[in-house]
Amino acid sequence: MKNRMQDGTTISFTPAAAVASGEAVLLGTLLVVALVAIAANTSGTGLTEGVFELPKKSTDVVALGVDLYWDDTAKELTTTATDNTKVGKAWAAAASNTETVWVKINA
Repeated sequence: MKNRMQDGTTISFTPAAAVASGEAVLLGTLLVVALVAIAANTSGTGLTEGVFELPKKSTDVVALGVDLYWDDTAKELTTTATDNTKVGKAWAAAASNTETVWVKINA
């Protein structure tokens, strides 16, 4: 097949600010997770699919399977759709006093 460019599980990007390994980055409406630390203005690779434990708004109660949204200002997941970008599904429930949640990104 001559038109296949890649498998689509990773994407190359160049962040304006440094990104830590495992940190989530919003590229348009696509949430990616950095494979390794990426220096600012340097090309790196992010995963575009999978289940990751990422930061969430600590006051949110997350039920299994609900839509999750990325608050790009706070750099965390939330159940609040308003002014945020839908980026995946909760892969586990998370109580209001927890700071992370499992999310299947881009689902």
